[in-house]
Amino acid sequence: MSEDVTKSLSGRDLKFVTFTVAGQNYCLDIQKIREIRRWTPVTPLPHASNGVLGVMNLRGAVIPIYDMASRLGLGITDPSERNVVIVVAMDDNLFGLLAETVQEILSVTEDQLLPTPDVKSESTREAIQGVISLADDMTRILDLRFVTGSFSRAVA
Repeated sequence: MSEDVTKSLSGRDLKFVTFTVAGQNYCLDIQKIREIRRWTPVTPLPHASNGVLGVMNLRGAVIPIYDMASRLGLGITDPSERNVVIVVAMDDNLFGLLAETVQEILSVTEDQLLPTPDVKSESTREAIQGVISLADDMTRILDLRFVTGSFSRAVA
């Protein structure tokens, strides 16, 4: 399990916001989420990196919007008014994540967090901090550093 997830454990329930990308379930620590907005068209940027749809003006702040399906290697999203943008904060920077839907707030305990399975893929280990298994469903805990490509090596 990722060090970030482990550091946040202190015997209390952890809260995650769950969402879907390409029909699959993902989640983020609720404390990293600033707001959830309906999709609105963005301004494309020339030569933007893989998965960057463009930028959006959020109350005077220009933030990049990432296509999560593209970043996760699950195809390209054709955004519509049915999609949502999850605005998150990391290292004092705001950015948006394009997702299909936001589902629920999930409260879990430490024993419900499972490590990312060893699938012999560096990209998988960088993208997913861990897994939450509930009933018949597996929800992946997304690592925001993967989204922005801020790992020590380049992320394709």
